[in-house]
Amino acid sequence: MNFEMSDDRRMLADSLARYLADACPVEKRAEVAYQAPWHSETAWAGLAELGAFYALVSEDAGGMGGSGFDIAVVFEALGRALCPEPVLGTLLGLRLLAAASKDVESVLAGQRIAVAVGELDAPYDLDGIETRAEGGLLTGRKSVVYGGAGAERLLIAAQSDGKLALFDVAAKDAQVSGYGMIDGGPAAEVFLDATPGEMVLEDARAALEDALDAGALALCAEALGAMGVVQEMLVDYLKTRKQFGQPIGAFQALQHRAIDLGIEIEQARSIVILAAAAEGGPEFGKRVAQAKFLFGKIARQVSEEAIQMHGGIGITWEYPLAHFAKRLVMIDHQLGDTDWHLERLIAELVEA
Repeated sequence: MNFEMSDDRRMLADSLARYLADACPVEKRAEVAYQAPWHSETAWAGLAELGAFYALVSEDAGGMGGSGFDIAVVFEALGRALCPEPVLGTLLGLRLLAAASKDVESVLAGQRIAVAVGELDAPYDLDGIETRAEGGLLTGRKSVVYGGAGAERLLIAAQSDGKLALFDVAAKDAQVSGYGMIDGGPAAEVFLDATPGEMVLEDARAALEDALDAGALALCAEALGAMGVVQEMLVDYLKTRKQFGQPIGAFQALQHRAIDLGIEIEQARSIVILAAAAEGGPEFGKRVAQAKFLFGKIARQVSEEAIQMHGGIGITWEYPLAHFAKRLVMIDHQLGDTDWHLERLIAELVEA
């Protein structure tokens, strides 16, 4: 397996890094991510103008990428910048629209789209969806719709004639209650009461599973980028913070703990590469489940260890580490937590 990025992906990563460093510094994130609209409209427009969304969908569907590695490159850059822009919703939406052979140009140009799948009693499980569609009218409630606050379009998963279908709903036609997530960024509760929607996929289960797996891969790549920054912050702190007349990084116990975190992060990078390489193949879902399960544990470990070695400053609002740690912990709860993905892997073994 080739562990090196292609020249095109390296250029994309460099372009995103430069843009996000200017448009989304951590200091500015702390201002915009926790108050409406919970992200920066300017930064969003800039990402669209940069063409970042084209990397999330294949050439056949109108984009310029769409592979697992393209997704990983984009989201690792977003993770390093701790960017609160709701790009995850765009990825899911593009993936589903491409599966339905629908026009994606408006989304590539920056139209805000969110995918509403989870419900209060079924946050991750497609079999638990109770939202129903009859005669093109949808009734139900969708919970914690990432990017739902401020979205112009909603792709809604609903039961229709015994199948799990996908509907395109104008956000203005639904009752959308927006809010900021605990780690920043927009989300929403979506209430549907005989809400009109256009069916885009009559049997959407396979497309939804694929899109959610792509989203989980993206979250792992985002966490990988964030963990890389946390590691850099920790090493720098160990070199500069002095105690008893010498840098605390001179103490062997802290050196060992920092090295252990570095090993865990490299293990996490390897599983992202494995999952990205499996995209489009029969083992994609399995590899993504393995990655998401592993990241749920490693991200929490990196966050907790980094904060403890920093001491009190690590949990202050003004210090970036606190925001990175919060995001890393919360990524575990998006698109399936460690327990859910472990159960998914166990079920696959039992079926085999």
